[in-house]
Amino acid sequence: MRFLAFIAILSFAVFACGGESPKEQNKPKKTAKKKKKVDGEKVYKQYCVTCHGVYGDMGASGAFNLTESKLTIDEKINVVTNGRNTMTPFKGLLSEAKIKAVVEYTEKLKK
Repeated sequence: MRFLAFIAILSFAVFACGGESPKEQNKPKKTAKKKKKVDGEKVYKQYCVTCHGVYGDMGASGAFNLTESKLTIDEKINVVTNGRNTMTPFKGLLSEAKIKAVVEYTEKLKK
């Protein structure tokens, strides 16, 4: 009799504490991960400000004036990714998302 009482209590505990049905066990778990939006200004200040300056017009080491740039977004992405003249390529250092974010930020520097 004690054995049956033990089994009953154990069964109740398993179901009460979240025992999943076989259908629930086979469902893929949803994760609440959201992709964080990359902060282009932060990336700019970390990697670009040394040559381009805070406002994009410093021109150190032959850097182009970003406030007067006539390049399209795609052209800028290519320059940041692959480099040009004295500018180093960033494709091995920054992800595509970070490159795109920093390029979009530089559009705000235009006069």
